[in-house]
This record gives sequence, structure tokens and C-alpha cells, in this order.
Amino acid sequence: MFSKAFCTLALAAAAQAAIVDVYYNITYATANPDGMFERKVVGVNGTWPPPPLIVNVNDTVRVTAHNGLGDQNIGLHHHGMFFNTTSHYDGAPAITQCGTPPGATITYEIPVDTQWGTYWWHSHVGRQYVDGLRAPFLIHNTNETHKYDDEYTVILGDWYHEQQEVLIKQFLSVYNPTGAEPVPNSALVYWMHNGTYLDGFSNVTVPFEAGKTYRIRVINTSAFAMFWTWIDGHQMRIIEADGTDTEEYETDIIGLGVAQRYSFLVTAKNDTSSNFAFHANFDSVMFDTVPDDLVINYTSTIQYAANAPLAPEETREYNRVPDELLVPSIVEIQQGPATKSIELGVYFDTFDNGQNRAAFNNITYVPPTTPSLYSALSMGTDANDVAIYGQQTHAYVLEKGDIVDLQVINWDANTHPFHLHGHKVQLVRVAMDVASNDTSLNPPHTEGAANPMRRDTVVVPAGGAYNLRFVADNPGAWVFHCHIEWHFEAGLAVVFIEAPTVAQETTKVPQYMLDQCTAQGISPTGNAVGKNSTTNLSGEATGPKPQVNGWRPRAIGALAGTILAALFGMGAVVWYAFGGQLDHEDLEDEVRRELEAKKDGGLIKRNVKKAFNSSKST
Repeated sequence: MFSKAFCTLALAAAAQAAIVDVYYNITYATANPDGMFERKVVGVNGTWPPPPLIVNVNDTVRVTAHNGLGDQNIGLHHHGMFFNTTSHYDGAPAITQCGTPPGATITYEIPVDTQWGTYWWHSHVGRQYVDGLRAPFLIHNTNETHKYDDEYTVILGDWYHEQQEVLIKQFLSVYNPTGAEPVPNSALVYWMHNGTYLDGFSNVTVPFEAGKTYRIRVINTSAFAMFWTWIDGHQMRIIEADGTDTEEYETDIIGLGVAQRYSFLVTAKNDTSSNFAFHANFDSVMFDTVPDDLVINYTSTIQYAANAPLAPEETREYNRVPDELLVPSIVEIQQGPATKSIELGVYFDTFDNGQNRAAFNNITYVPPTTPSLYSALSMGTDANDVAIYGQQTHAYVLEKGDIVDLQVINWDANTHPFHLHGHKVQLVRVAMDVASNDTSLNPPHTEGAANPMRRDTVVVPAGGAYNLRFVADNPGAWVFHCHIEWHFEAGLAVVFIEAPTVAQETTKVPQYMLDQCTAQGISPTGNAVGKNSTTNLSGEATGPKPQVNGWRPRAIGALAGTILAALFGMGAVVWYAFGGQLDHEDLEDEVRRELEAKKDGGLIKRNVKKAFNSSKST
């Protein structure tokens, strides 16, 4: 009976499936979304913002992107997609592909047969993501878990007036020793309905009809900023986080780290005499400095009637959504016990090149020349040797079926949103303070949770930790990184090489993608530098390294030189005080002898001799 019902559902889904082909010409455009400054942005087909991608589960989705920029590579990442057996379509240059060069084209095939919910797509090249190449990606399920009458999507994002290539140089600089991130100039809060953006990028009017239940999808597409959101006068019921449907969870505020998504239900009032504010406020605690002209709080208007007044605005305590308490609608017991445990400590410090860098376990990520996936696919059994991926790729090789317990401890003073490509992780432990003896703040790590929450992006609090559980069942190369773009650029990333010998059998990279590497002088085979060797990584890009405390040879030499110079200087002072100085005639004789000995010397000596002779003649 079950098999017949399952087949009936499968046939119905297949009958509704469509082929969705979209074509993007990635180009520059100009835009002034905050109304304060017109600037060059990265868009699609000469326009901005880029178009949303909206499909149904089981559709065949192909995104063809042409690089029309002319001066940089591209790589598009469809955030949260698994890409099982097709890791090469994940869109992360240096990890799963070579960047697609100017004038070239790439087609990403995106499987949406086992996933639905709220996602987004963005460039995985930092310049383009910060400069605007980001948009919603929604996958509608055949039968949604929760019922509602209509839906809106609200896109949150920070906005900079300066281009990323300028800001990153200021950030990764010896003149920024504290690692203060660039503070955005404004926030963008714009809305979408039925695949069309509503007018405006702030203070947007959002029509509500009395008595209807709305699904509101919220996406934080920022490069840096976290947001706090709520609707005055209404209760929100969370029903989804990062593509995982959940049981309803009531809350009066939702905080979103970078790259996180939530859906909530809100039922419109029957009384239409007032309109209400939707709030989206920067979490300004993340900013090292808050400029005097920076607007922190932004609102849109939930409109019941065009002429109705706005109800008095409300405030909220900024309390995190305890995402570990959300209950997935589809039950999945905790994976375990773990067969592999990995601990990653988050650190920021000044490295030996004078820059403030980010690091996991004191290793700052430096991308390899040959993409890590291509090394895994081309090195045979040597692909199991972590050394071939490079010292600072910071790779971990996982065996097929490994149950991984990934503990992320945030030793930094700020929160960080971490994203794992190719997976959702189970949230099996959350500690708000790893140094505390209070078990409510630092609970023990237990096994056997009946149905832990699953998502692809987690916000680890300052001084806190998350234990994340996932199964190595997706052969390929998957990066785990902070989704604050400045921190990713600063090196806060590791790469999981998952079942490489299995990937060699299941993953087939299109030849044209390999040819795009070759055309750029990059070997699509071999270790991190394109050599078929487990030991020869000459030419590998390494460093910077953590500074080593204590006296090093160069420092000792410098100190010794300083002391000697001081001793000579004091000796000269004493000698001079006791009449050891030369008189005028002695000085002239000394200089004349020196010039005679070096009369055929360089330009400086010749000029000195000329000057001396002329002074003598006078």
C-alpha cells in the first residue's frame, strides 16, 4: 500500500516538473538603491538587482552564466544546495572549479529533487557578492507543510558606497591592526511578491488583507551585518529555517546572521484601522565604530488601508532565536555516535605580515592553485593524503560514511555565521559560554536526540560553541567558512574532502570546465600546485603565519646592533669631551686623503670632491 502511494506521489510530481533554463549575462551596471550615492555594481544583463530564481521541487534547473565583466572571473553559488555527485557545480572558485574567465560561459545544473524552501544565489567571488551579485532562490514544494493564503519575501542586505576591491585593501592592511571591518553605509530592505520586486529599497509598502495568513520569507544577503526583525502588533510563527520545515515556533523577534533564512506565518488582523511597521534593524554591536550618519533602524509599512495611520512603533529586546529548539517537521534522529571528531577554534590576530587575519586553529586559509575538488578527482588513492591539498587549504579528508562531530568554538569577541557547503548540519549542542561552569550556558555533549534541528548556516556566539553533526555521504570538496565576507577573505575557512576515491567514480566534470582552467594556465589535475606528487608542492602560496612569541634571531640581531650602536655613541661622546675631536686642518687632511684614495669612485664621491675643491679655492 505504501509503495503504491509513494509511486502515485512520485508520478504526480514528475508530471508537474518543468525544465527551467535561465541565462545570465554577468555585467556591470550602475545603481543608487539607498538614494544617497550612485555607484558601479555587478548585476545581470546590465541591470540591478539581479533576478530572483523561483522553481518547483523536481524541476530541472539549469543556470547558464556568461562572464561579461571583462576584468575578473565569476563563480555562482546556489547557497544551501547539496549537489550530490555534482560538487563541481557548487560555484566556489579554487575549491570546486576554476573561476569562469571573462568572455567564457558556464552552465550550472541544480538538483531540486530533495530540497525545497528558502535559499539564495550569489557570487562566490568576494568583489561581486559585496558589489551586489546576490538574489533570492525559492523552491516551492508540491504540498507545503504549512498552509497560508499568500507570501512575500523580504531581502535584507548591507550596502557600501565604495567598491569591495578598495575596501578589502583597507581591511587587510598593516594600517588596520585591530581588524576593524568596513562598516556599511546603509541597509537595503526590499520585498518580492510573486517573483516581482516591489518598488523601493527601504520603507516599502506591503499590502495586507484582513484575516489572511501570510508566509513571510526573510533572507539576509549581507556581506557583514546581522539584522533584527519583527512586525509591530503581530505575533510571528517560525515555520522554516534554511530550507528545513519546522513545527510552528512563536516569537516576537527574529535575528538573522549573514546567509541565514527564516520563514514565518503571520495572520493579518480583522481591524483595518491602522497600519503597522515591519522593522529590520542593524545589529550595530558588530560594528567597531558607528558613524554619526549611519541609520541603524529601518522600517517597511504593513498596509491595511491606504489612508490608515501608522500604529505607534514598538521596541524589542534583542534576544536570539534558540534555533536548537526548533523542531523539524520531517523527523531525523541524531546521527551517531560520531566516528570522527573535529574541533575548530576561531581566532583573530596580527600575523607575521602585519595584517590582522582570521584563522581556524591558527591556520589562515590560502586558496590553492588547482581547485581542491580537481585534486581529489585526479590523484587516485593519493587523494586520501591530506598533504596534497596544500598547507593552508586546511583540508580534512573524510571517509565515506564518516559521522562527523564538528565542534566550533568562537574565541572571538563577536558572533560569526558559519556555512557548510553540500550539507545541512544537525545542531546537537549549543554553549553560550564555553568557560562557564553553569550547565545552562555550557551544557554537556550528549547523544541520542530524537529530532535535532537541521540547517546550513549557524551563528556561533562570542565565547560560545556549537557542536554540529553531519554524515560524509556527499563525495566531493566542501568548504566550511564564515559567511561574513571580510572574514572569509581574511582566511576563516577549512575544506572537507569527502570520500575522494568514491568521488572519482561518481563525479564527472564537464571537459569545458577543465579547459577553462587550462586556458588560464591552471592545471586541472594534480596536487594543490598541479603536480602529480604527494611531496613536491614547490610554488605553493603559503603564509601569512601566526607571529611567534619570544626572541627570534632577527630580533636578537636587531637588539644587539642597537646596543652596540649605543655603546659606540656613548664612547664618542666621552672621547669628544676629553679633547678627542679633530681640528679644522685635521678634518680637511682626512677628507682629502679619503677623496684621493677614491678619486675614481661613483657620482656621489665625485660630487663631494668637486664641492671640496671649490670650497678650497675660495
